[in-house]
Amino acid sequence: MTVHAYGAQAADQPVQPLTIERRAPGPHDVQIDIAFCGVCHSDLHTVRSEWGGTLYPCVPGHEIVGHVSAIGADVTRFAVGDVVGVGCMVDSCQSCASCDEGLEQYCTGTGFVGTYNGATTDAPGHTFGGYSEQIVVSDKFVLSIAHPADQLAAVAPLLCAGITTWSPLRHWNAGPGKKVGIVGIGGLGHMGVKLAHALGAHTVAFTTSEGKRQDALDLGADEVIVSRNADEMAAHAGSFDLILNTVAASHDLDAFTALLKRDGTLCLVGVPEHAHPSPDVSALIFKRRAIAGSLIGGIAETQEMLDFCAEKGIVSEIEMIDAAQIDEAYDRMERSDVRYRFVIDNSTIAA
Repeated sequence: MTVHAYGAQAADQPVQPLTIERRAPGPHDVQIDIAFCGVCHSDLHTVRSEWGGTLYPCVPGHEIVGHVSAIGADVTRFAVGDVVGVGCMVDSCQSCASCDEGLEQYCTGTGFVGTYNGATTDAPGHTFGGYSEQIVVSDKFVLSIAHPADQLAAVAPLLCAGITTWSPLRHWNAGPGKKVGIVGIGGLGHMGVKLAHALGAHTVAFTTSEGKRQDALDLGADEVIVSRNADEMAAHAGSFDLILNTVAASHDLDAFTALLKRDGTLCLVGVPEHAHPSPDVSALIFKRRAIAGSLIGGIAETQEMLDFCAEKGIVSEIEMIDAAQIDEAYDRMERSDVRYRFVIDNSTIAA
């Protein structure tokens, strides 16, 4: 079927109205009328081919919330009218060790298929994302959403920003009795602060800007450290169980590894354009500290996160935009001029 969308025809072209084809639902598919789609920095990187490998036309969007409008004959978990979400993946091999453990993001068979720019048998050979009226997805990659209707726009960024911070917080057992740092108070970091606090950890936000101190406290941080202040940093030396670093720009990691306890972990979730400077390995060796990484999250843990957030009333802080404002939003994102996530009102796509 033909649906309206927004996407780019080339790296140097603006995001503009397109029409795309969606497959008819197969036996295990769910058709979703998209209500809202978050705007992730990955969308910008992909549209402008800053990471390379972009397939055009490119229709981004992997923070999708909508309503089921049709289901395949063998779908039992969803019904027409259900409120559902789709995150960063729409398929994986379903048979490797990672998939068997519910960690499809680490699929070692075919690799996971991204919600956009991923290989597919559907024309034109790559997936189209959530900057569109509708999407058809395997039921295995559709998520249930229990938040009330007036929060659904703010739920959309949970499908990427939420799970990207939830997965490492859960993996490293953030909770009561743990001191957890969140570096960067942006789209990812503000969710990290909210989730770490809600899990019961003593939550410390790191920012380079004094102007974000009160914002971080309002989000749930117990303490805030301005990372450019050497005295504030030194006061916390050797005290963190986990520091979740959401910053996607190249920077010195040693200042943060020095804040870890013995056996503490610095977990990176942002991929910089240029490599971080090589860390001082002595700071790792002498305290058995670790620098680790984490990639989004599996379907089971994404559902766990959504259910937790619905129970606790947690959503993202958003600014709603019309589809025609996407390029303007990208430019503002590059200037860090968003608090904290843009979300598209998809009813404006066909306008």
